Amino acid sequence: MSSTFSKEEKAAMKAAIAEAKAAKEGADLEAACLASIADMTGTDKELAETLHRLVQEHTALKPRTWYGMPAYAGTDGKAVVFFQSAAKFTVRYATIGFQPAANLDEGNLWPTSYAVTGLTAADQEQLVALLTKAVSSRS
Repeated sequence: MSSTFSKEEKAAMKAAIAEAKAAKEGADLEAACLASIADMTGTDKELAETLHRLVQEHTALKPRTWYGMPAYAGTDGKAVVFFQSAAKFTVRYATIGFQPAANLDEGNLWPTSYAVTGLTAADQEQLVALLTKAVSSRS
């Protein structure tokens, strides 16, 4: 087993370093998020645009990037939810994932990432419910 990183993983790490520097310098993080979506094509782009719209309409999370991917952060700047395109890592499905800051805890086991190949109206409703729960206050 090789201990080296793939070129995609190396690119993601470089992106994370650049994002941290940009955030320190007060860069326009929303513009970076929108640019990462604009660089996508096909289904990945449609899915990322839909997630962006739903986050904007249903949460107060702020757009940014996270390892070069569109992401949405809480007031502390930490990513809560992110989108990973299928093309970025040459896989068959995109992923919508939630970070530990998301309030999705449910018992001892709960999903934090979802494979996505499309988003019907019903899927979007389910995603809105997850986003709403993710940003809710812990009791």
